[in-house]
Amino acid sequence: MAMVKKETIDSKSPFATSEFSKILYNKITGYYKGNYKDVVIVCVGTDRSTGDCLGPLIGHKLSNYFRRYENVHIFGTLEEPVHAKNLEGKMRLIKNSYKNPLIIAIDACLGKLERVGYVSIGEGPIKPGAGVNKKLPAVGDLHITGVVNMSGFMEYVVLQNTRLNVVMTMADVISNSLNYTMWKIFKHKTCEANFVKRKYKPLLDS
Repeated sequence: MAMVKKETIDSKSPFATSEFSKILYNKITGYYKGNYKDVVIVCVGTDRSTGDCLGPLIGHKLSNYFRRYENVHIFGTLEEPVHAKNLEGKMRLIKNSYKNPLIIAIDACLGKLERVGYVSIGEGPIKPGAGVNKKLPAVGDLHITGVVNMSGFMEYVVLQNTRLNVVMTMADVISNSLNYTMWKIFKHKTCEANFVKRKYKPLLDS
């Protein structure tokens, strides 16, 4: 099977959100066809580790943004993280709750020193915990990752000692880009729903 090339940007770039939004829109609309009714975003990680809190931070931000959409669902926040101990159960819940959803998985990862701060999106699933030798189920039709620190030595310690500023910068870029992308994808449906509510409000109130 041919390798699918990831598309990557530096979150520290002044144009990072604009660039990543374009990449996300093209990638997601390439997948989001009529056979997908729902989009499920699974933000993997834990709030107990600075390096591993990228997913929950994004989930926290997105849960505020996406309340306007009935068919976009967030799993994994600071309040209710999706992590190694509950990932399998959450994936079963998603499978039983949504019929053939488009699943976008988000997770932190370790990489080369010069790639710290880079975020990417690729096709296919990710395997959460692979960087710290955990065997967890693969997640996602698409995946978004952010390189939070350097790999290769004492991964648990490295994750615990990751700079919060690095994680927050990536979380802002990814969440803002996803917010804009979902607005572009669903804005017509949202506008139509609001129009119907305004048009028939007297009838609904009577």
